[in-house]
Amino acid sequence: MSDGVRSVHRALDLLERFDDEHPAWTLAALTHASGLPKTTVLRLVTTLEQRGLVAASGPGRYAIGPGFLRWSRLSSASMEIPPAVRAAMGKLAADSGETANLYIRVGRTRVCLAQAQGSSSVRHTIAVGSSLPLWGGAASKVLLTDPPVLEADPSLIEEVAIDAPRPDGYAKTLRAAVTEAAGRGYAVSHGERELGASGVAAPVRRSDGRVVAAIGVGGPSPRFNDERMPSYVNAVRRCAETISATGWSGFSAA
Repeated sequence: MSDGVRSVHRALDLLERFDDEHPAWTLAALTHASGLPKTTVLRLVTTLEQRGLVAASGPGRYAIGPGFLRWSRLSSASMEIPPAVRAAMGKLAADSGETANLYIRVGRTRVCLAQAQGSSSVRHTIAVGSSLPLWGGAASKVLLTDPPVLEADPSLIEEVAIDAPRPDGYAKTLRAAVTEAAGRGYAVSHGERELGASGVAAPVRRSDGRVVAAIGVGGPSPRFNDERMPSYVNAVRRCAETISATGWSGFSAA
């Protein structure tokens, strides 16, 4: 990898660390989290600030800058969800009573692309457009089952696990969970990212077998019990198959 390409990757890695849980960073914290030399982080942040991609949000603190607004408008216009996909999500929400979410993988995160609200009065919802870490949650495990992902970046799971608030050795646990999800064709999570929240997700595939998205339902953990879980799993898998059959190719897989 050339120095120029490495610099681009490093800059993008820094940008990916800005999310809903970390909307702003100090240079010191960003340096520690990225593992890069302080001088490198300073040089990259200065360049990104000059291009409007990060902006000072206080003394020594930085947030995502206004330069992304143009790209955000372009992205919203080009990433319309087909009506057939939205219809399948609506049926999933109606059948399960839980909120249905469609996620794609973006680097070391998953982004909520679309949502269909469930009928239950008590819900667990994720804002559309939210960027969540890949180290936890049913949808994360499903997205990590895409075979070429780990072939292209074998260390991805280890890199994702570093950010997890888990004991040393969590990468092994995460890799085992991804392997299990790949074998079963779906994934389940209970309180992994947020205490009291559970979810079920299954892969949306395009014709060549690539996992282009994860469709899932989420809600309060008490409802995701042994009695209800089989119906959730069946509903989610049916929805994933329906969306895959539409020929929708997603937006994230190459």
